[in-house]
Amino acid sequence: MLAVAFPGFSPELISFLEQLRLNNNREWFQAHHDVYQTCYVDAAREFVVDMGPRLAELGDHIHAEPKVRGSIFAINRDIRFSPDKTPYKTHLDLWFWQGDGPSRERPGYFMRVDPEQLTLGAGMHLFNDAALCAYRAALQDPARAQTLGEAIASLNDEYTLGGQTLKRVPQGFPGADDGLLRHTGLAASIKLDAHDALEPALVETALHHFRRLTPLQQWLLGILPS
Repeated sequence: MLAVAFPGFSPELISFLEQLRLNNNREWFQAHHDVYQTCYVDAAREFVVDMGPRLAELGDHIHAEPKVRGSIFAINRDIRFSPDKTPYKTHLDLWFWQGDGPSRERPGYFMRVDPEQLTLGAGMHLFNDAALCAYRAALQDPARAQTLGEAIASLNDEYTLGGQTLKRVPQGFPGADDGLLRHTGLAASIKLDAHDALEPALVETALHHFRRLTPLQQWLLGILPS
């Protein structure tokens, strides 16, 4: 039997996320758990299964695990150290990391669906200590710095570059780009209309933007310690 291509997420997913914003509590969530399971978890699994083999077009060892806490982020929020005590996220996050090691310590491709927007991107939102050291060292290498500059320039301002969190440039990195030195993570993304997530072309749309972001992704992959 031929596999059925992912048809796009259901409008019920958008409705569920909208209502969750207004009723972010355990009682409402439990009362609508069947919708969560069908439109959020099961649909996300189908997307990951469909997307997984296609990711080989972008490079080797890209992980697509169709499970919660694999490529599907858990909807529960970690509220232990947060002043915001709402228990649930009001978006769907998917993550396809590349290379061996813990998924949060690798660069990868990501997708987020919220009631207003579909976000597609690639990179690392936050470097760990070893990755930050490798990143700053790479910025001092003229060849690597030039390759990164070309990867960023190829995005033609269509994508937003994220990860610049420092107000001041760290000392001790002569010759490196001051703007890039203020990054403690490096990722680029584009925001589309949420209804693009409902289209049968979603997998192709995601792959199109992931391809555009592959030079940035591969640069990060190349500078990380093995």
